[in-house]
Amino acid sequence: MSMLDTNRQAQPVVAKPDATPTLDALTRQRLGRHLQALYEPVIDEALDPRLAELMRQLDHDRQLGS
Repeated sequence: MSMLDTNRQAQPVVAKPDATPTLDALTRQRLGRHLQALYEPVIDEALDPRLAELMRQLDHDRQLGS
């Protein structure tokens, strides 16, 4: 994380009554990095063999249905 990231304060999200709340670019980037760091260990885990077989069967069944 650069000094720029740690020294800048994210702007608060202010929603108008009929508007959808939005996040500024800095907040979206910080959230993306945090989620990536949080889920990276899970992505690196091996898939349970039973789940892998179920997924193969689902793919096979979908191909037969097409």
